[in-house]
Amino acid sequence: MKPNRRLWAALAVAVLLSACVAFPVQEMSDARQALESAREVGADRKAPQALREAEAWLERADRDLEDGFYKRAREHAQMAKEAAIRAREQALRASGPRMD
Repeated sequence: MKPNRRLWAALAVAVLLSACVAFPVQEMSDARQALESAREVGADRKAPQALREAEAWLERADRDLEDGFYKRAREHAQMAKEAAIRAREQALRASGPRMD
């Protein structure tokens, strides 16, 4: 194989391998948005424990990203999102029925 072909083959393999461990951009964004939504309905006052749990999961995901553990970061971001949704739901229930 010519050196030029080897280089292209090596690059193709590297691209394919990097696609398997992709940066969890969407999951991190979803978790942050869910946390913001929980805060907007007062989860910091009405569901503080659930909100802290969500924040802790997101902090773990951030640390995993810094350490290059993308799969684990994706999992922890999903846990953060789920916890934030629970915090939001708890805060809304604590607010009572809405009279829109």
